[in-house]
Amino acid sequence: MAPRAYWKGYLKLSLVSCPIALYPASSSSERVSFNRINKKTGNRLKQQLVDSETGDPVEREDIGRGYEVGKNQFLLVEDEELDKIKIESTHTIEIDNFVPRAEIDDRYLDSPYYIAPTDKVGQEAFTVIRDAMQEKEMVGLARVVLYRREHVVMLEPFDKGLLATTLRYAYEVRNAKEYFEDIPDLKLPAEMRKLAAHIVETKQAHFEPEKFQDHYENALTELLRKKKAGMPVEPVVEEPETHRVINLMDALRASIGTDAKKPAAASTGARRTTKKKSARG
Repeated sequence: MAPRAYWKGYLKLSLVSCPIALYPASSSSERVSFNRINKKTGNRLKQQLVDSETGDPVEREDIGRGYEVGKNQFLLVEDEELDKIKIESTHTIEIDNFVPRAEIDDRYLDSPYYIAPTDKVGQEAFTVIRDAMQEKEMVGLARVVLYRREHVVMLEPFDKGLLATTLRYAYEVRNAKEYFEDIPDLKLPAEMRKLAAHIVETKQAHFEPEKFQDHYENALTELLRKKKAGMPVEPVVEEPETHRVINLMDALRASIGTDAKKPAAASTGARRTTKKKSARG
């Protein structure tokens, strides 16, 4: 079954355009999730919105949205009025500029999406745009309306399609200076730097995300499996190895000796055996 498009419209570069679809490139649906329940009855709880003044429950059809213009004064805005805002980026992702990927600060990266052409007629135009970026080793900056908000997106060639990553606006990224200004500039001994560099070299690897494990999620899944089977739940405690260290130089030397004795890490590609549904059961 083909994935369902989140957004459909056009990709445009100058006078070249083609119909495209945008799909979320990430998902959290496989995570264990819990429902709120009544501990006395075991029944699921439902959220209910109430009027802040009268305390009366409000029916779904009476729920609207309002912009606060004064204390407890709201300007009511209807969905139909919001739907009338149809700027170009509502239905067209037009590439405004091309920049080197290295110039984009990773703090601005937000959510990834896949972009693919939606018909055979537009595939040639799509390929031209994708290959031009690849040849020039540049990424495109464009705009698109998602979730009733205009986002700046970074477009880059990815496999046979494009990867679009929404970017945060400058006002959404906090200045690092206030967090780091109290860290002093220390001149470290050459031997200390050399030992630290050696540890980094011994731990060199390649980025293989399929080997990452969420240890908390795995422990949680095992807890749910045991509860469902009526087995006793034992505490899951991972105690870190402790080494008595007198100073930093000793710690660095001890780290080299410890890492040399460690066996190679085992593969972590095994899938969880308990499905998400068991958490809800």
